[in-house]
Amino acid sequence: MTLSTAGRLILDLAVIVTLARLLGAAARRLGQPAVIGEIIGGILLGPTLFHGELTQALFPAEVRPSLKFVADVGVCVFMFLVGLGLDRGLLTGQGRLAVTVSLSSTALPFGLGALLALYLLGDHPASHELAFVLFLGTAMSVTAFPVLARILTDKGLIRTPIGGVALAVAAIDDVLAWSLLAAVAALAGGAANPWLVVLALPYAAVMLWVVRPLLARLAERRAAAAGGRAAGAAVLIAVPAGLWLSATVTDRLGLHLIFGAFLFGAVLPRTGAPQLRRRALPLVERMSAAVLLPVFFMIAGLNVDLSSMNATACAELGLILLVAIGGKFGGAFLSARAIGVRPRHSVVLGVLINTRGLTELIVLTVGLQVGVLDRRLYSLMVVMALITTAMAGVVLRFVYPPERVRQDLAAQDRTAGEAAAKAEDLSGGSATKTTDPTGGPAAAAGPHPPLRQERS
Repeated sequence: MTLSTAGRLILDLAVIVTLARLLGAAARRLGQPAVIGEIIGGILLGPTLFHGELTQALFPAEVRPSLKFVADVGVCVFMFLVGLGLDRGLLTGQGRLAVTVSLSSTALPFGLGALLALYLLGDHPASHELAFVLFLGTAMSVTAFPVLARILTDKGLIRTPIGGVALAVAAIDDVLAWSLLAAVAALAGGAANPWLVVLALPYAAVMLWVVRPLLARLAERRAAAAGGRAAGAAVLIAVPAGLWLSATVTDRLGLHLIFGAFLFGAVLPRTGAPQLRRRALPLVERMSAAVLLPVFFMIAGLNVDLSSMNATACAELGLILLVAIGGKFGGAFLSARAIGVRPRHSVVLGVLINTRGLTELIVLTVGLQVGVLDRRLYSLMVVMALITTAMAGVVLRFVYPPERVRQDLAAQDRTAGEAAAKAEDLSGGSATKTTDPTGGPAAAAGPHPPLRQERS
């Protein structure tokens, strides 16, 4: 890399990070997650404005490969953090409800998306029609777990019963979405040798049932033997190496780098590595959010071109929004009502899991890279991701106002108090207070009672 190219790269990174910070802050002031402003920033830097002249001036061809490398690193780190953050404890006490809602809110939009794909094939011909149909179904069924967690925290819903259910549903949706996307990427023929894709399932099995237990035992032994700094140093060296190796393996198998990164995060032991969580992860998360992901948004924005929107494109966008919003909302609402969740909470659940955000953008980027999406449809799908993410905060103000949130929190606290008192009476001593995975008091076993009790 020449000095001039290196200087241009540093300048581009400064422009991207500055614009992302400004628009992210503006989005937060409007009650939206920062990712909304950052995605819009990526679109503004793309060819939508000024017919691409600004893009060519800011990001010349010799700099783009370096920016793409930074973007790939950013999305791999993000997927590693998503995998690391998966918590099976989210299903405690509400597993049946979360699994049922997740399956239905994935199946319905997937089916509707597949039907829409058959209609869109006329204007968006694909080299692999089956992969296109499956991909569009997958893209319609995505829920962004990290963005949803941020929204729930910002709105004060993280301790509510419906907030816990929404997080559990989103976590299951994430796993389903990445599994479906892996199948689509394999079907699209990403590998030089298609037979290599067959090794993806054995690799995942080895990671989950061999590597994960070995890592857990190794982390515990090193933590016990070294008792601190040395163990932490070993972990800090091993984690980036393992992340790179796992991402490289899935890439060579014909899948995408993100699958290996996600899988490595999922198998990393949660205990035995305190140095990683206390020192490394906060730094990695800040670096990812401040620098790496904004570059990914910019690279994604370079492929979004809305300058030639016409009546046909607007009609297609309307259909996409109808399928995306209606499918996720309908699947969640109907299944929640069938289980017995009261109407208001069923509506809230349908609104929350329509949040797509960064997860959808990653899915769309993979679809573009493997040749399943063309740039016109990709642009429309990015707009859909923005709208479905932004609408959550707006709609929640009306369907789940703050006074209703306070009522549900009070009802949950009463239920927890009654359960603790009953347990104390039965044991003849003091009951141990427990907490649920979202930080609030745990209710009795089974679905949280406030979700089931109809109000007069």
